[in-house]
Amino acid sequence: MANIGIIGAGSWGTALTVLLANNGHSVCVWSIVEEEIRSLQENYEHKDKLPGVSIPRSVTFTTDLEQAISGKEILVLAVPSPFTRSTAQKMAPFVKEGQIIVDVAKGIEENTLMTLSQIVKQEIPVADVAVLSGPSHAEEVGRGIPTTIVIGATTRKTAEYLQGVFMSEVFRVYTSPDMLGMELGGSLKNVVALAAGMADGLGYGDNSKAALITRGIAEIGKLGVKMGGKAETFAGLTGIGDLIVTCASMHSRNRRAGILMGQGKTMEEAMEEVHQVVEGVYSAKAALALGKKYGVQLPIIEQVNLILFENKPADQAVKDLMLRDKKIENPDMDWN
Repeated sequence: MANIGIIGAGSWGTALTVLLANNGHSVCVWSIVEEEIRSLQENYEHKDKLPGVSIPRSVTFTTDLEQAISGKEILVLAVPSPFTRSTAQKMAPFVKEGQIIVDVAKGIEENTLMTLSQIVKQEIPVADVAVLSGPSHAEEVGRGIPTTIVIGATTRKTAEYLQGVFMSEVFRVYTSPDMLGMELGGSLKNVVALAAGMADGLGYGDNSKAALITRGIAEIGKLGVKMGGKAETFAGLTGIGDLIVTCASMHSRNRRAGILMGQGKTMEEAMEEVHQVVEGVYSAKAALALGKKYGVQLPIIEQVNLILFENKPADQAVKDLMLRDKKIENPDMDWN
């Protein structure tokens, strides 16, 4: 049994709390929001973010960050990506040398173009930082619906230790040394999921969705490999696997926001209606900047940026994508 601190009590933090507590671990959940912690202590259910999912009575809750961190073998950092750096800064004074921190959010910081694990390592240099990613909507994980996921770490020892902690009969865990590829796949797929939602909002069909997913992973993989990620990662659970579920599911806040924008709402209106952090909006500019930095064309991500930040109509963006210059699908193939 491990002592685990969950830093962040949103839907994903709550779902992982349920998973880890059911695995027999001692779990303490932290939130900066006193009302949220009080409700969790009274109800053992997150009525706002994960209604209907019961939290085991063994779990404790606190607004005291030092209490959530002290004496824990593992810290699970589950705050939304825009708050990763500020939360890591608050955590730093209480973190011991070699502390395992598993970041489970997905995003790229806009002004630095850093992945979340890079941010955590910068703010907490003494930590052993790992990531968890894959097709895993909190609404399903919290209810024990089977899924598979990947733990990325800098050492095999840490990855295999965490694999044993998280793995259960409904949560199969693989390991990977390619943390960069995992994080790029998990972050950039949210931008493509916005596009998939827009296509749904415009009333397009399955052909359109399949095309977006396929060309979307091509963009993600091309950029990711150029940055140092592994092609196999983008063909796996944290690449195409995560992209499929995020583009297809109504649990996806990115897809839901995209649908609303496809129906004519502004980015601000869509985010307000979804009432959760829409990670793809925060990663879109960073994704485009990475494409420019590494000399990789990202036509879908470029059009999403124009829709989000320059009020381009979604239907016009689709037309512009369809009428781009003619291409060969795989330029590296020879005609022989």
